[in-house]
Amino acid sequence: MKRLPIIATFLVLAAVAAMIALGIWQLQRATWKEALIGRYAANRSLPPMAYPETGPVADEAMFRKSRLMCVRVAGWRVIGGSMQGGRPGYRHIAECVTGAEGPGALIDLGVSPDPQFRSKWSGGIVDGMITTEPSQTSLIGNLLGRSAPARPMLIADLPAPGLTASARPSVEGISNNHLAYAIQWFLFAGVALIIYIIALRRRLQS
Repeated sequence: MKRLPIIATFLVLAAVAAMIALGIWQLQRATWKEALIGRYAANRSLPPMAYPETGPVADEAMFRKSRLMCVRVAGWRVIGGSMQGGRPGYRHIAECVTGAEGPGALIDLGVSPDPQFRSKWSGGIVDGMITTEPSQTSLIGNLLGRSAPARPMLIADLPAPGLTASARPSVEGISNNHLAYAIQWFLFAGVALIIYIIALRRRLQS
């Protein structure tokens, strides 16, 4: 009789245990994401709240209504986006000064089909929905964990003159794939264990 390969068995069992642990972690993430989506959905029906000055945006603030006063526009960001209805265009995001001090605020004031369009909007009171600014971190930065917290951004209820209202982020569009990932990890663990058992039986019988 051949002896059981101790090292190989230990490595396989350790890998299987790691995959099972990852599957359990994904199940926990699925429960967390489901609760988070429910929280966001409930936020849409809550009364307006004060606009958060800095990021990261708290869960209780996402998708909430808010109002702020833009004293003046310090600059504009023009990036790709879409209008309500799905038509592509260019989002016009105002970098607003909101007081003598502070980080200011970002306001998505709408979409134009022309990237060269320049809005004459110069400030005022804006009602809208709180979300986060579009990510400006590169893929490498995300992988290295160097991404800065996203700043809050207000998507205006009414677009600025010459612009069309931006498509609002949908709670229903937030994916929750963690259950599928958990099943994959459990399947990987099962397949790895079956393959090793088959290989081990052949080795011991040869």
